[in-house]
Amino acid sequence: MNGQFFISLLNPGIGILFATAFFLLWLNRRERYVAYAAGAYTATALAFLIQDVGPVLPMELQRLPANFLFLMTGVLFAAAIIKRYALPVPWRTMAAIVAVATAVFVWFLLASPSIAGRILAISIGAGIIAIMVVVALWPVEKRHLIDRVLFWVAAISALNLIVRPAVLLSLHGGFDDYVGFQQSLYWTTVQFSQAMVSIVAAISLMVAVAIDQIAELRRAVDADDLSGLLNRRGFEAQAGAALRRCLEERSPVALIVADLDRFKSINDNHGHAVGDAIIAAFGAHVRLIGPAEMVAGRIGGEEFALLLPGAGVEAARRLTCAALNHGRLLALVEAARRLAEAVRTGLAAACAGRIPASLCPTASFGIAIGAPGTGLPALMQQADQALYAAKRTGRNRVRAFAPKPVRSAAGG
Repeated sequence: MNGQFFISLLNPGIGILFATAFFLLWLNRRERYVAYAAGAYTATALAFLIQDVGPVLPMELQRLPANFLFLMTGVLFAAAIIKRYALPVPWRTMAAIVAVATAVFVWFLLASPSIAGRILAISIGAGIIAIMVVVALWPVEKRHLIDRVLFWVAAISALNLIVRPAVLLSLHGGFDDYVGFQQSLYWTTVQFSQAMVSIVAAISLMVAVAIDQIAELRRAVDADDLSGLLNRRGFEAQAGAALRRCLEERSPVALIVADLDRFKSINDNHGHAVGDAIIAAFGAHVRLIGPAEMVAGRIGGEEFALLLPGAGVEAARRLTCAALNHGRLLALVEAARRLAEAVRTGLAAACAGRIPASLCPTASFGIAIGAPGTGLPALMQQADQALYAAKRTGRNRVRAFAPKPVRSAAGG
């Protein structure tokens, strides 16, 4: 055995190692994109083994399954990255690319033998698949550094697959046989660059899996299982972050506090299962009709809070601290009031089928509006005052906080 043989085992070894690692991760997480990654590294290991270690078949036919597996490596890894972002995987388009690239490869293998033609067929096919990942991820919000890393891994892979063979083949001028091919600068760069890209891509995706796991644990800690909303801890954390963004953007914020009316009586007379059903229906109703940027949580037994950043309130767009005049304040209050009224009037329908038909649950709502920089405790205090006003005036209604006018000394 010479040194070239051991070099030829480098990429299969890397592929088997990462295929095993992703398979073990999949056993723990059962996420489909992790399974795709395991499949991609299994395919690349098999491809290099067939290409470099397997027996030579008549007419070099072992090259066909090897290069088909190279294409499948690209397909499965593209699917892993795209699926990680819950985007639709373009299976049909990728299958068409694989079919065309394989057909061209077979032509240059059997009909018009050309090693350079085969190289370009597979490299360009795999490069186009990598470009599809770049196109899919381009509009995706990249919240973490790893999101940008995955994007650039796909972009660099595309450049490596398309530009490298075109440049090196133009310099070399082609190959007469596979002996010269496997001793060429081109194949050396393939072995090295593929090993580097495989390692970087695998580590990047593993970091992404870890980040997803941490986010999932954090959601579990911050979630209220009964309502499907955030619990108090989660609400305060996300509301605080939203308020900081509002301060940076100089936008106002609205807070709605809701309390289910006579909830203790419902539990006492109908049982806690009915009370739980109402809480679950309230949470589902809020999630259904609330805006995407809303932060919603169950902050007490039967008390809820909905935070609406200024950008999410139609009447308050581009509203700054200096522009918080009386007319625009009323418009902002009205926008929040419409959401509160929608939640209030739809609660009974949301509970239908979950609780006794004779029971008609209601809720009271308090609204507070804050200028950029208003803290959550101040908003909660004002919204609570408005909520108490709704309770005092008969329940099942919406009230907005109105600060008492300050009387001047001159006015007595």
